[in-house]
Amino acid sequence: MDQRAGHFIWAICYLAVLFGLCLYGIHRYVIVYLFYKYRKNIPRPVRHFDKLPRITVQLPIFNELYVVERLLDCVSKLEYPKDLLQIQVLDDSTDETREITEAEVQRLRALGFDIEHQHRVDRTGFKAGALKEGLDTCKGEFILILDADFVPGPKLLMETVHFFTDPRIGMIQSRWGHLNRTYSLLTRVQAMFLDGHLVLEQTARSRAGRFFNFNGTAGLWRRTCIESSGGWQHDTLTEDLDLSYRAQLKGWKFVYLTDLVTPAELPAEINGFKTQQHRWTKGSIQTCKKLLPAIWRSDLPLVIKLEATAHLTSNFAYLLLAFLCVLLHPISGGLGSGPWRTVLLDIPIFVAASLSACVFYVCAQRVLYPRTWMKEMLLLPLLLALGIGLAINNARAVLEALFNHSSEFTRTPKYGIVRKNQSWRSTRYSALKTALPLIELGFAAYFTTVLFEAMLLGQWGSVPFLLLFQGGFTYVGLASIAQWRPRAGDQGAPTEPEDALPA
Repeated sequence: MDQRAGHFIWAICYLAVLFGLCLYGIHRYVIVYLFYKYRKNIPRPVRHFDKLPRITVQLPIFNELYVVERLLDCVSKLEYPKDLLQIQVLDDSTDETREITEAEVQRLRALGFDIEHQHRVDRTGFKAGALKEGLDTCKGEFILILDADFVPGPKLLMETVHFFTDPRIGMIQSRWGHLNRTYSLLTRVQAMFLDGHLVLEQTARSRAGRFFNFNGTAGLWRRTCIESSGGWQHDTLTEDLDLSYRAQLKGWKFVYLTDLVTPAELPAEINGFKTQQHRWTKGSIQTCKKLLPAIWRSDLPLVIKLEATAHLTSNFAYLLLAFLCVLLHPISGGLGSGPWRTVLLDIPIFVAASLSACVFYVCAQRVLYPRTWMKEMLLLPLLLALGIGLAINNARAVLEALFNHSSEFTRTPKYGIVRKNQSWRSTRYSALKTALPLIELGFAAYFTTVLFEAMLLGQWGSVPFLLLFQGGFTYVGLASIAQWRPRAGDQGAPTEPEDALPA
């Protein structure tokens, strides 16, 4: 193959990848447009219950040594009649969390709460399996689900339950807040990362009548909605997304309350964050494979189908980004240069792919922090670099889902950290360690070479973008490897079992 043919093949692959990334970038603009178009359509209950219904609070936990007491204390302070409130602690723990939980359950029972502690030895289905088994003894007509690291406000139930006076409403989701947002640069960037989804996407989709998803916690379900939609299933890693789409396909309506915040803990270290992102990414693609054909066979309007497709396939962008990492250097001379390329290729791609990400996250921060959003935007380059640094981790998750690879199920460790003077290094739990950081550092070295070459050739316009790639992979790789060294709390600490997702 001569050099011209090689450049042609690289050009086709490169342009195909950029075209895909541009489509997802354009979709970000659509989300921003829908958000501002419908942001004033604030949902309200059609009426209030004359007699409050019974509610069950389900608390799925697994080895939550540092946060389970806080969780149960917050649940005990929910403003709702005790005689109409049932609490289920769905405990799959294999460490002393079980004993701590049982002691707290006994204390609350003595205070008059209807509370039960269900401990499973067989963790079939993991969280979905625990929620499914909890339904067998559930007394409530409506169910509040809270993960262990969430801190619900006392008024959460009273500010949500009346929406269920509309019999079409199947689920109500509150917005996640961030207990430890200012703990470190990593948590600040994570918070910005999540806020784009929690503020813009969820609000836009819910108020524009598109499909949106239960976020797995801090939301209430109508029990009949769960049961009529096929119940909790554990054939994907995102049982929340799966059930959300099945319920909406059945005709149930969901409500997203942007202004009702339920705070939670962000992963305090990079490997925990990568574990979480891998699970969410893989689960979303599994759900896409499972449900997208049914969505397109349905009688839904085309605009709803297109938005659902963009939503469920959005993590393919990480696979495209990984391909771009491989293609970026070899194609540098394959498309030529000059004004025509700048006008016809570089500028449109920048506006569609890169600028759209900046606009997306800037809008989210302006909504949340109208007075200080510009200060938050100083972290935007770090956010973009972190997103790039996650490309290999999340692209791997996409490929595992596509090829039905059954990977180990790993939870995100929670440490109960909310203050800067607290350290996760002395805790008992740690995220799964893999060899992936070595690959990430390989890409960091690769982009360091490409960066210096660009500077030597005087291609200064590409330097800022190459710095994002080089910096993103360097940070993610080095930060991950830094956690390989033994920690103070490792000696004598029991290791957590790691379970494979059922086929």
